[in-house]
Amino acid sequence: MDIILSAEFSRIVTKDLLESFLDGLDALVPSLLELYKAGVSSSRRLRLRSVLQCLQKEDTNQNRRTATLLGLPRYLSEDSTDIIWMCDAHGENLDVIMKVMQVGLLIGHEGTLQDAFPLEVFNVAVVAEEKIILHKLGDIPTGFAMLMAAIYCLNLEYPRNMKFTCEFLQRVIMNIKPDQCSARVHGLRNKLLRYRK
Repeated sequence: MDIILSAEFSRIVTKDLLESFLDGLDALVPSLLELYKAGVSSSRRLRLRSVLQCLQKEDTNQNRRTATLLGLPRYLSEDSTDIIWMCDAHGENLDVIMKVMQVGLLIGHEGTLQDAFPLEVFNVAVVAEEKIILHKLGDIPTGFAMLMAAIYCLNLEYPRNMKFTCEFLQRVIMNIKPDQCSARVHGLRNKLLRYRK
């Protein structure tokens, strides 16, 4: 299914899904992480502290991407709890969780989650209309890319609680219709120019 979704995305947008998503993300990871750090140090965005602390434990490129993606709704003051679920691969009933998900990500890990995100992911799944449409995705950034492709290709609305996060991913990171940003996303894009290296 991920191959079909990627092919459909490429047909509609004429861009490679993972390449455009990861290249756009990698270009902005340093700036976004600096912005998050500035927000935490000024006490305006304390919810980002736990995400940044995960990087102190293990600062890899993959974890930097993950911290950037999971920190974005926190930075934008959005509530991602009904859209991004961290769940113990062996201990939680997925049917109950999916009943409240119109669209989102299930991030499976083993054992009790002590941090903002698991350093070792067991499985990532994309949910649309209370059904898992993709699973066994290897990492959180790929999960986000596939989630955005599902929203775009299936013509779904952005989740209401993460509207600006999804818009930022589409317009700024994936560079799809970047001239049609809302004022909030445009403001964040302009703020990132101060943190460019």
